[in-house]
Amino acid sequence: MKLSKPMESRHFEGTAFQVHGAGEGAQIPIVLIHGVGMDQRAWQPQIAALAQHHRVVTYDMLGHGESRLPDEGVALADFAAQLLQLLDHLQIAQAHVVGHSMGALVALEFALRHPERCARLLALNAVFQRSPAQRAAVQERARLLQSAGVAATVDSTIERWFGAPVPAPLREIAALTMDILADVNAQGYARAYRLFATCDAVHASRLPQLAMPALFMTGEGDPNSSPAMSEALAALAPQGQAQTVPGARHMMNLTNAQEVNARLLRFIALPA
Repeated sequence: MKLSKPMESRHFEGTAFQVHGAGEGAQIPIVLIHGVGMDQRAWQPQIAALAQHHRVVTYDMLGHGESRLPDEGVALADFAAQLLQLLDHLQIAQAHVVGHSMGALVALEFALRHPERCARLLALNAVFQRSPAQRAAVQERARLLQSAGVAATVDSTIERWFGAPVPAPLREIAALTMDILADVNAQGYARAYRLFATCDAVHASRLPQLAMPALFMTGEGDPNSSPAMSEALAALAPQGQAQTVPGARHMMNLTNAQEVNARLLRFIALPA
C-alpha cells in the first residue's frame, strides 16, 4: 500500500480536523476516530476508499496530533463532547461513526449519549471486559508510559502490533506508525492511555440501550482486542453483529486495509 502525504488540518476550538471526499450530498457522512497514541494520519487507506462516495471527517483526539491537551482525569465523556462539538461546527446532523481501539470506546460513548447523531456505529478492535491478566498488562503499560515516556514503549508497541521483526510488506506502515508515536504529545498520550487502561467495562450495562446498527470487527490475531470481545459486545447490542478479519492483528485498518474497507462499506450500505 502506497501512503500519500496527508493534507493540512483545519482547527476549531482546539480540535484539528480534515474533511475529505464527495462533499455535501445524499450520502450520510463518515467520521473516523483513531486509537490512543495515533492521530488522523492512521486513516489514510480508509480515506482513500470511503471518500470516493462519502464526505469523510477525520480529526485528532484530545491530547493527540494538533488537538488541545485534555485536563488531568479526562473521561470518555470529554472525548465524546469533542466529537459533538466538531459535528455541530461542520453542521453534520448525523454521521456513521467509525472508531479504532480507544477510538471505538469513544465512538460507543458518543453513540450512547447522542443516538440521534449516530446513524451506524462501527467499532474496530474494541476492548471489552479484559481478563485480569490483560488488565494487569495494559495498566503496566500505562504506568511505564507515565514514568519512562513514549520512547520507552515504542519498540514493544510496534512488536505487539506488527510482529518482530516487522514483515517486509508492513515496513512502510510500521514506519508511519512509529512516526505518529514519535510525534504524540507525551502528556496527552499518558492521560488518554490511563483512561484506556481502565474503561474496558464502562459500557457493559448501557450496551442494551444502543439504538442503531452496530458492527464490532477485530482481527483474528489481536489478543488484546480479541474476537471474543467483539462477539460479547455484539451480543449485548440490540442491532449488533461481530466480524473477524482472518490473519489480521490490531492495526488491521492499515495492514488489511482492502478487506477492512470492503467490510465497512458493506455494513454502511445495508438497508436501514
